Amino acid sequence: MRKLKNEELERKTIAEFKAAVKTPLSLVLDNIRSLNNIGSVFRSADAFLIEKIYLCGITATPPHRDIHKTALGATDNVSWEYADNTLEVVQQLQKEQVSVWAVEQTEQAVQLNQFIPQKDIRYAFVLGNEVKGVSQEVVDACGQSLEIPQLGTKHSLNISVSAGVMLWDFFTKMMPDK
Repeated sequence: MRKLKNEELERKTIAEFKAAVKTPLSLVLDNIRSLNNIGSVFRSADAFLIEKIYLCGITATPPHRDIHKTALGATDNVSWEYADNTLEVVQQLQKEQVSVWAVEQTEQAVQLNQFIPQKDIRYAFVLGNEVKGVSQEVVDACGQSLEIPQLGTKHSLNISVSAGVMLWDFFTKMMPDK
């Protein structure tokens, strides 16, 4: 077995990426403090052709060298916008008929392995602060939450890991032919 060379990977150009049909999912980052986590989310969003990332509250925005360090250029490809208030972004998405879900451990959370997205609906997943998670007012506004099943002692994943798991799961359920 031989590792593939970069030129064998059939990578999209930036123009091809922007023109490609996107996975019907956006991410809302609720007050993420680590620039490396933000960059990692951009990179995963690029890998799975995510529609957009909303950077909210204290979440830093590109260009920034610490975001670039982990994004490796994905900030040039993935559409993004900044908003001061996460709650307002959630409410606007809902007005646009987007199904918005908090990625959080809540009383009535749907376990990710039991989540079945509908093909004719656009979705947004809200990922929260590394310490406090998704704010309660945003969880309330979403009205629905997804939880990644975990069996260990921590019951907590890094936000960039959670984003990667969520994106992979959603992508495989929505785009099985890719």
